[in-house]
Amino acid sequence: MTVPDVLICSGLDPSGGAGFLADARIIHLLGGRPVGVITAQTVQSTTGMRSSHEVEREVFGEQLNALLTDIEVKAVKLGLLGSQGIVEELGQQLSLTAAPLVWDPIAGPTRGDGGGGKELLGFALRELGRHLTLITPNTNELALLTGGSVSTLAEATAAARALADFAKVAVLLKGGHLGTEHSVDVLCHSGGTQEFVGPRFAGEDVHGTGCALSSAIATYLALGVPLADACRRAKDVVAERIMKPVRPGRGAPAIV
Repeated sequence: MTVPDVLICSGLDPSGGAGFLADARIIHLLGGRPVGVITAQTVQSTTGMRSSHEVEREVFGEQLNALLTDIEVKAVKLGLLGSQGIVEELGQQLSLTAAPLVWDPIAGPTRGDGGGGKELLGFALRELGRHLTLITPNTNELALLTGGSVSTLAEATAAARALADFAKVAVLLKGGHLGTEHSVDVLCHSGGTQEFVGPRFAGEDVHGTGCALSSAIATYLALGVPLADACRRAKDVVAERIMKPVRPGRGAPAIV
């Protein structure tokens, strides 16, 4: 069986707990071959984020073009986008591939500042919407994308449905931040709405869960798994990894 190439465009977390390095690990673990371009440089460790820095658009564009004109990627995963210039470059070049594209719309990390911000998320949705297959927001990111209240599961589901209808793209709401008894993710797509229910884990927050989920979905799509099943299987992978995280430093545990 041919190993599918999965393109990563996300920020670099030097600790490996999230971002590009975590994406690459998950893709490899699930049977894909990661290739990619870094969208932002962050200064962080397991104890938290210190700062985020833009990468040069010209270099990013040259790297992305070199990959897309050479390798037939089978899926694309987008994470932290870094700047409007990076978004514009993606908008211009993603037409070079017809692969399914999963966007984890990072507004900010769970351990500090340095995410995309409301304005950049809105700009990215407008510029990249035609290329997207799936958006995977948490409740905070969903509120920024829609401008609505998402304090309950019902509100969050309605907002996800509205975003899916507006953007004409599937939306997987990550419900981990909601105060429900179980962890409930909701997929809104042209075929309707589906819930994926899993256990809620007590204790420390594990770093990199959102990155892992979106990368796992992208990998399953690259392997030919249908969207809803890819989302379900990815949620199971994340739950399994949360139960046995790694501790590379003195701070938060990481999912890989």
